[in-house]
Amino acid sequence: MHLIRRFFLLIVLSLFLQISFSQKNIGTVPSSSSKPKLVVGLVVDQMRWDYLYKFSDLYGNNGFKRLMRDGFSCDNTLITHLPTYTAVGHAGIYSGSFPSIHGIVGNDWIDRASGKSMYCVSDTTVMSVGTGNDNGKMSPKNFLAHSVTDELRLSNNFHSKVIGISLKDRGAILPAGHSANAAYWYDDKKGNWISSTYYMKSLPDWVERFNARKLPEAFANSTWSLLKDPSMYA
Repeated sequence: MHLIRRFFLLIVLSLFLQISFSQKNIGTVPSSSSKPKLVVGLVVDQMRWDYLYKFSDLYGNNGFKRLMRDGFSCDNTLITHLPTYTAVGHAGIYSGSFPSIHGIVGNDWIDRASGKSMYCVSDTTVMSVGTGNDNGKMSPKNFLAHSVTDELRLSNNFHSKVIGISLKDRGAILPAGHSANAAYWYDDKKGNWISSTYYMKSLPDWVERFNARKLPEAFANSTWSLLKDPSMYA
């Protein structure tokens, strides 16, 4: 009888703690007025976390130093998949899932059903927008999970706008998720920013105007010079 009473008190105490914890969480939920108007997600390819400290003397105060000063640094993290290809990383960062679940197991892989090579964001059911070649035949079709950007859109009945931009198609498409308003990537054959019919029928005017400036040609004829003295990069 004594054991039963102790067990009953333990249950009551557990329920009390759960209710108290829930009320504390509810009380700290941000109000709608405190939601940010803009959220920017940046992924820097092949930048190791220790570069934030190793090269800190070369950084300005409003770049990485600002992120370190005003944000959070998650130093004790692990990558639990191999190999660490670009597409796998993008899918993992924005879905919080694993390759065995989100389906992006590499930049390329062999499709078991057909025995043919598969590119991570290739989609033969869509057409290129902004170019006459196949570099725009891309979509998140092979991405089997939802991204945090998808959840953002779902959270407010698709009133939020999500746009992915990257030199690489996979860098623009996978983080933007399935419900993105747009994704733009660079067509290295034409020197233009392009998209696919998964997102739109034609490029917006501002993208067309940007492409018309022919900036890649201008940069190709200019000289790449170091910002600081070469000795500082040793």
